[in-house]
Amino acid sequence: MSERCARARAPVRIDFAGGWTDVPPFSQEVGGFVVNACINRYAYATAVTAASGDFVLESADYGTFIEAHSIRDMEYDGNLDLLKAAVRRSSFDSGLSIVTRSEAPPGSGTGSSASMGVALVGLLNHLQDGQMTRHDIAALANSLEIEELKVAGGKQDQYAAACGGISFMEFTGPHVSVETLSLSDAFLLDLEKHLTLVYTGKSRLSGDIIQQVMGPYAAGDTGISDALHNIHQCGLDMKEALADEDLVRMGELMTVNWENQKRLSPTMTTPKIEALFTVAEGCGMLGGKACGAGGGGCLIFLADADREHLIREAVEDLGGHILPFNFDSGGLEVWRPQLLPRTNNH
Repeated sequence: MSERCARARAPVRIDFAGGWTDVPPFSQEVGGFVVNACINRYAYATAVTAASGDFVLESADYGTFIEAHSIRDMEYDGNLDLLKAAVRRSSFDSGLSIVTRSEAPPGSGTGSSASMGVALVGLLNHLQDGQMTRHDIAALANSLEIEELKVAGGKQDQYAAACGGISFMEFTGPHVSVETLSLSDAFLLDLEKHLTLVYTGKSRLSGDIIQQVMGPYAAGDTGISDALHNIHQCGLDMKEALADEDLVRMGELMTVNWENQKRLSPTMTTPKIEALFTVAEGCGMLGGKACGAGGGGCLIFLADADREHLIREAVEDLGGHILPFNFDSGGLEVWRPQLLPRTNNH
């Protein structure tokens, strides 16, 4: 290998419309449209090759680490399974030490696990032949969760983390297309200013909620099917609203998307989420929705002109945690470190 140490980071995302339509079987039968935006909260990973041939995997977020003498010793047991899956699927044939951390709360609905998967795959690809494209990396990161760890989910998170920017994504069966939307600087600045990202303080497991939705959908539940088709249309309409740089229309579509999202499962919202929406509406909210699968995690509110400070104050008074952010356009980044990792951390 040409390099013995490397680092990677991949951003998390907020989604404006269309989430859930990237999840099978709906995405396979009907197709999906999603509009999302990467933000500057990142999953980080560092890897150092080890002459000993041993593997050491560490999560700084959870304060846990494992040691293994070979890939075969890394069984999935609920402890750093995503890190194990990335190493196993990379078929890394020598020792390796990996340390990770994330700037997004776990279960936040911002695709943090997918961002970590993308950072890990990009990192290991860099230490090997470096031949994978961003789409290749996203696809493999998605496979880690779906195939290796058996976690139900869609694909938007991995493709967002790999590609960065504000994107319109189309899902047709197994195929994914990503169109980075070209928007004026003034519009991006205004959009960024008037958005508020709020962590509810409650994490959720997206895989559990997905089973509650897609199981009945596959069984022919017409209410869920209708709601998914409406969300599908919201994704397409949101692309047009962004192209028109129409913030008011964006807010309307976020709200329509959220109302249909709530139709998918009674666990999609909570009394606290409803209370946060109520105070935001009273302070000049143009629109809002839960990020990701819903049921907890983060909410995103779009404020009317110069009203975002009122929304921020009101949601903080109710116990919501504001997560400041800016948009990220770079997506996955991999680099050679200037500050080398210390040895003998444990």
